[in-house]
Amino acid sequence: MSGGEKELELPDQGLLRTAKDLFAGAVGGVAQVLLGQPFDIVKVRLQTTQQYSSALDAASKIWKNEGPAAFYKGTLTPLVGIGACVSVQFGGFHYARRQFEAQNTLKHGTHELSYAQYYASGAFAGITNTVLSSPIEHIRIRLQTQPHGADRLYNGPIDCMKKLSAHEGVLRGLYRGSAVTLMREAQAYGVWFTTFEYLMNADAKRNNIQRDEVSTLKVAFYGGLAGEALWIASYPFDVVKSKQQSDGFGPNQKYKSMRDCFRQTWRAEGMGGFWRGIGPTLLRAMPVSAGTFATVELTMRLIK
Repeated sequence: MSGGEKELELPDQGLLRTAKDLFAGAVGGVAQVLLGQPFDIVKVRLQTTQQYSSALDAASKIWKNEGPAAFYKGTLTPLVGIGACVSVQFGGFHYARRQFEAQNTLKHGTHELSYAQYYASGAFAGITNTVLSSPIEHIRIRLQTQPHGADRLYNGPIDCMKKLSAHEGVLRGLYRGSAVTLMREAQAYGVWFTTFEYLMNADAKRNNIQRDEVSTLKVAFYGGLAGEALWIASYPFDVVKSKQQSDGFGPNQKYKSMRDCFRQTWRAEGMGGFWRGIGPTLLRAMPVSAGTFATVELTMRLIK
């Protein structure tokens, strides 16, 4: 088949493959939330308050004071939203990857990507995802950090969304922290996908097999390692995002901007302030990212 004939097939094939990528990503997103939510609330509490001495202390106090159900506080928003986000992440990554494949085929006669192109594809997915992830994570953080019991500020995700928008409008209220979220998403998913692709390609080459012949157990393991790399590469951005998105409004607002938040964190806590909560985050990253990639890969193989 000539290159011209192949180009004629790309639009229809691309639409179908994108639809499959989006569906597989959504399934992986649900798995990600169910596996990771208890770890996430501990991470957010450590990032945004000084009342806990460690991850274990935070987890034990949440259990004692708020009950076991508190570990899934604010789950409805990410369950729906993160499913959509992971769907966009995988859809965006594979869309960008296919554009690079077509470009490489025309220029070099091979569809193989460089790892810089894998990173760019992941960064594109992260940037695209920011439109969804910024308000979704803002709502989740507000629900996770609000007072317990009668003093709670929000009655649920819809109420939270309305109140955040009412404070300073949609962009400055609901979308607060979007600048640092954009930076985090681009770096995080550039590293996430690049690490996973490298490990999968290296395994296939080492064992002289096709990628879809790599065992599900290995897919999960490589996905878990990619999750560790994601957080190590982007965690300081995440800390600043959490601080901004849990900050007060009006006279109670502590951070004027992303830049101001970086500056105040450095002055008050030094370098360690940008890594507060990294322990439970890395503990969470392995099973969550492993489950996400394994679920997506298995789903893609089933609907191929």
